[in-house]
Amino acid sequence: MMEVKLHDIGEGMTQADVLSLFVKAGDKVKPDQPLVEVQTDKMTAEIPAPFAGVIKEIKVDVGQTISVGTTIFLLESETKATNISYSENVEKTNFPLLKKGLTNTEQIQKKTAFRIMAAPYTRKIAREAGVNIEEINGTGSGGRITDEDVLRFIKRTDEIVDKQETHHEDYNSKNIRGNPAPIENTIPFKGRRKQIAHKMSQSLLTIPHCTHFEEVDVTEIINMRESWKKNNQSISASAIFVKAISTTLKEFPMFNARLNEKEETIELIEEHHIGIATNTDLGLIVPVIKNVEKKSLKEIHANLKDLTAKAQTNTLSIQEIKGSSFTISNVGPLGGSIGATPIINQPEVALISFHKTKKRPVVNDNDEIVVRSMMNISMSFDHRVVDGATAVSFTNRLTELLEQPNLLMMELV
Repeated sequence: MMEVKLHDIGEGMTQADVLSLFVKAGDKVKPDQPLVEVQTDKMTAEIPAPFAGVIKEIKVDVGQTISVGTTIFLLESETKATNISYSENVEKTNFPLLKKGLTNTEQIQKKTAFRIMAAPYTRKIAREAGVNIEEINGTGSGGRITDEDVLRFIKRTDEIVDKQETHHEDYNSKNIRGNPAPIENTIPFKGRRKQIAHKMSQSLLTIPHCTHFEEVDVTEIINMRESWKKNNQSISASAIFVKAISTTLKEFPMFNARLNEKEETIELIEEHHIGIATNTDLGLIVPVIKNVEKKSLKEIHANLKDLTAKAQTNTLSIQEIKGSSFTISNVGPLGGSIGATPIINQPEVALISFHKTKKRPVVNDNDEIVVRSMMNISMSFDHRVVDGATAVSFTNRLTELLEQPNLLMMELV
């Protein structure tokens, strides 16, 4: 008998939602046959059968959120040799958690729990209470987590929640007459939404954010794109923004870096892997255009179009959403016209947002009032790595390339 578990399918994921079960207990399966479909914060994936056999038991339900390492199925091999070999190995292995009198399945479950050092029943207590057992310090032999450890952790958590609720109730009693209306509708806080929340909170808690704002005259870019269209050449504004960012990063490599606090070093990244923050029905996701510094505008435009389509249909691969070194967010099409304070995509050093383009009267160098297409940009940066003056220099150079796209074209020669 073998346990088919949820394994890490990319980017250090810790949990996933069970979307579909393709088999039921008693079904015969073939090697690599899809057994279950799961949804992580970034992608949908299928977990296949490791070998031919029979599904003996299903351990999860559709809609359930499970952690990495959770057993999904018990799979019995078609060949008795595999079954006997596995049982003999379990019996001969000297794991401190194993006890006499347990069934083979219980022994295997014990063996599986060895890393976390907790018995199946202890894990069940934590799971039913909605507690992440990995956050609990074990007081048992060898650091084993006991039932009492879990119960103490739950009690401590409940006390914290009770204090918070009491505080809110006191505030409400002083400021709101009568009882609040009952909550009729709820939305599940799980999957990608929960992972986004965790990542954003971690970024704000870790990185001292500072945001610099600038306005850019993009009239010449609009004129250039119109001339390209007349020649049946379509290049998106986002593609131009991406290339301008890459060109600027060559002159300011500190923004294409990551801080390694453990080693006390700032690691400069030579390749420009630009993440594109993309809004989807399932939430925010960041596909990555790799090696932008080596690509033409046409290649960047094609990559953007392909990745955006995959993001909207939830078909991005792990390789297409990992490894970004700098992130941009073009919120202009959504109507973001003034500015924002974007949260950095940790462990990157900066993130820049491009806002809505609007025609406005401006005063030119000849003191004439003219109508120009103006766009605001917001750049958040890690103040541990770079200072405000460096950020201003970066956006000044970026603004120069966007306002005078002929200079950008010269950089591509």
